[in-house]
Amino acid sequence: MSAKTLTRMDLSEAVFREVGLSRNESADLVESVLQHMSDALVKGQQVKISSFGTFSVREKSARVGRNPKTGEEVPILPRRVLTFRPSHLMKDRVAAGNKT
Repeated sequence: MSAKTLTRMDLSEAVFREVGLSRNESADLVESVLQHMSDALVKGQQVKISSFGTFSVREKSARVGRNPKTGEEVPILPRRVLTFRPSHLMKDRVAAGNKT
């Protein structure tokens, strides 16, 4: 398994090659899509991408945690967390990639 990370630049380069927009237009398109996704998540909406998965925000309530080193109880404040649930197609693709 490679340690390569897919970046915004990689995405905009792929749009440039596949769609034929200029490099600047491709970068702007990628930024726009990511901004729309981020804005929706901030508003608490789900972002569902067919054959890929669903991003959503979950509310976690306050609870008492424990410092594993000292055993001391520590209050954990309520917060919002981002979750991702891959589609079945994505799970199958990833699992198929493990068979080498």
